[in-house]
Amino acid sequence: MKKEWEAEIDALTGQIIAWRRDFHRHPEVAFAESRTSAVVREFLESLGLPVRSAAGTGLVAVLEGKKPGKTVALRADMDALPIQEEGDKEYRSENPGATHACAHDGHMAMLMAAAKVLTGRRADLSGRVVFLFQPAEERPPGGAKRMVEEGALEGVDAVFGLHLWQSFPTGKIGVIKGPMLAQADNFSVTVIGKGGHGALPHEAVDPIPAAAQIIVNSQTIVSRNINPLKPCVVTFGSINGGTANNIIPAEVTMAGTVRTFDAAVQKLAERRLEEIAEETAKAFGATARVEYMSGYPPVVNDAEMVDFVVRVAEGLFGEGCLRPFEPIMGGEDFAYYLQKVPGAFIFLGAGDGHDFPHHHPAFDIDEKALPMGALLNVALALEFLGA
Repeated sequence: MKKEWEAEIDALTGQIIAWRRDFHRHPEVAFAESRTSAVVREFLESLGLPVRSAAGTGLVAVLEGKKPGKTVALRADMDALPIQEEGDKEYRSENPGATHACAHDGHMAMLMAAAKVLTGRRADLSGRVVFLFQPAEERPPGGAKRMVEEGALEGVDAVFGLHLWQSFPTGKIGVIKGPMLAQADNFSVTVIGKGGHGALPHEAVDPIPAAAQIIVNSQTIVSRNINPLKPCVVTFGSINGGTANNIIPAEVTMAGTVRTFDAAVQKLAERRLEEIAEETAKAFGATARVEYMSGYPPVVNDAEMVDFVVRVAEGLFGEGCLRPFEPIMGGEDFAYYLQKVPGAFIFLGAGDGHDFPHHHPAFDIDEKALPMGALLNVALALEFLGA
């Protein structure tokens, strides 16, 4: 037999979908979520919750129970991606060059529903629930770090973040103890030579072969410098140089990413990338300038909190709800919350009937996952507070 609050979520399903579609029609990119923030604020204040701004467009709302107790935080990210949406869905983005291609619209809708249901149980709550609506997950340095710096986790005993996941069947839950998502760093390499005529290469210093060899040599960072039992990815994602077939350019620029789970591995990869770029360029008579930008830290789930999530999820959806998976080399700024307090980042499958992956212009989710996410948010809060 369903609990009373589960029936409330069922009754809210149409509203949850409507919220999600409204956000989808009006996407706003990192730190520009002004309309989004205003809509969420108005709703939270209509519930009687005190709301304050954080990290610019972010919001922190606190539900105080009638009795003292622990404090749990639930997080939803708010920003869209700078992508032109493709497809003919009726709720297609109305903002050119922006779309919710990573399900943040759904995250907000699920947490709004959870806030409504939990607020209705204020008299039975022991402790506090903190609702974190965070801007700028998609663009480093991100919004989570600023939220933490501005006190969003003060007094919080545990934090949970729920992410709809297209690669899982709808309703399946994925959560891992320890590292789940990687540190995602970015780098650029500029190879500087001496331009000249393509017919007179001996009078120039060609940065193109130097750049090509830097890319090849950098593959030995993973294959020869790093313990093979410790995951690491070094990817060059772009290379640009030259304007014509008979001109040797003066420089070539390249950009890429390094993904790791271990701080020592990250430092080694950064150091070797710089050494290889500089020394390889030197061998060609050129020079190289490396800029390395550290990204979000790895997402590391607390083992006890993962056990707690598994227990709550199986209680809601049955023992077959869990979907095993390996850690993923993507990045997420939820990591900053987990550096401060115990918690867990959780995937909820929303992929049935939708083949386009996250960050694709035609990305979409199975909306049947939305009430399930609201259920899980509510259950995590109530179980943690002992209600």
